[in-house]
Amino acid sequence: MAVKSLCKRWSSLREDNVSIRRASAAIVSLVFCALLCRSAYAAGGSWKAGLAKVKITPHGSLWMGGYAARTHASEGTLLELHAKALALEDGTGRRAVLVTTDLLGLPQSVSEAVATRVRQKYDLSRDQLFLNSSHTHSGPVIGTMLSVAYEGKQGINAEQWEAVKAYTGRLEDQMVKVVGEALHKLQPATLSFGHGEADFAINRRVKSAAGYVGGVNRDGPVDHDVPVLVVRNQRGKVLGIVFGYACHNTTIGSDFYKFSGDYAGFAQQRLEDQYHGAVAMFVEGCGADANPYPRWDRERSGVELARQHGEGLAQAVEKVAEGSLIPVAGPLRTAFKVFPVQFAGPPTRADYEEQLKSDDIYVRKHAEDMLKIIDQQGHVPSSYPYSLEVWEFGSSLTLVGLAGEVVVDYDLRLKKELGADKLWVAGYSNDVFAYVPSLRVLREGGYEGGGAMIYYGQPGPFAPSIEEAIIGEVHEVVGSLRAQPGVAGKTP
Repeated sequence: MAVKSLCKRWSSLREDNVSIRRASAAIVSLVFCALLCRSAYAAGGSWKAGLAKVKITPHGSLWMGGYAARTHASEGTLLELHAKALALEDGTGRRAVLVTTDLLGLPQSVSEAVATRVRQKYDLSRDQLFLNSSHTHSGPVIGTMLSVAYEGKQGINAEQWEAVKAYTGRLEDQMVKVVGEALHKLQPATLSFGHGEADFAINRRVKSAAGYVGGVNRDGPVDHDVPVLVVRNQRGKVLGIVFGYACHNTTIGSDFYKFSGDYAGFAQQRLEDQYHGAVAMFVEGCGADANPYPRWDRERSGVELARQHGEGLAQAVEKVAEGSLIPVAGPLRTAFKVFPVQFAGPPTRADYEEQLKSDDIYVRKHAEDMLKIIDQQGHVPSSYPYSLEVWEFGSSLTLVGLAGEVVVDYDLRLKKELGADKLWVAGYSNDVFAYVPSLRVLREGGYEGGGAMIYYGQPGPFAPSIEEAIIGEVHEVVGSLRAQPGVAGKTP
């Protein structure tokens, strides 16, 4: 009996030991999973991505944007214009959508109308929507942007303005639609990033006896960087390629009346041909003071040169896409901020009344518009509400979106101060309202330094504080996002 009892007790102890070992193993597994999940959360986990595009080419003839020298509306289409969207979702469930358009730019009124509808329909806050335009000068007029330029010598009439208004409404519809389509197509994906180079951009500010004028300045600052973001599905197939360049889309001149995306349009077309089924998206950089070289003149076709530059840019992108890329991790942090940038001391009523006597029809039209504002509000604005957007992809990549036609000094300075390898600076983002000069360009003057303000309907040049104001805000927002432990911040 004693032996039998001892055997039973030994068996019981063995069973208890097995249970303890199993429990211990389960606890270890749970701890491991918790650490793994925490690590995945910190890294943003796996991405989901969705890409979509819609045509935004006007159905009929419409006044074209960009060149004041044009004398009539469009005469057909060379390349279809598109709005394209990349929807992203990180491992925390955070979503954001980048939308690019083959357009001169989006005024604040259009961007905010689209953002409001996107918020209502898809529950995306303002910082979760990033809008950029290629700045093609072969697209349609949008809203009342640059109205002084189009109402100048030739005079766009009331009927044409109504057509522009109707098109702008349809454009907003299409932009909201493409956001929804991209979100609907979200699927597991990987993101990777790299840099290439294309050398056709050249500084266009030339010093002369009359001040700074447009031309070819081989020694002027320029940025030949080609940032590239590649989106692949789980099988490695390319779903989308987002790429950028800091240069005006003005290879095609004012004497050409067919819609196209200029060199950026040809580059996107080639990439989509090379990567069947993929969506190629162009992001305009800080190219306000850079032109393609060569570009249209009396002896050369702007169309063929645009095709040439587009092919070269696409080849640079392909080289990056097929090379060694840096994996992009999460989490995705986003911020959108609006802050005032000051104008220099605005002209008085007497100054504008004196400008009504000018021989320059654009100066006269601008003066008329400013006097109307003074009559209605008592004064012209002393500042402009400037938009800044920043997306942080973990510690892998920082995307900075600057409003307006931004000169290259901002790009080069931010790359120096924040590090060029993981930085992407885009101009023409969310609101194209004027040229945005650096302090250097502002002091030098010329078209980008202040001369273009009349065409944008702004009261005058910016104050010397503009560069430090913008750079300071970029540092503040980037620093704030990088200090966050996980979930992105909301719009301030």
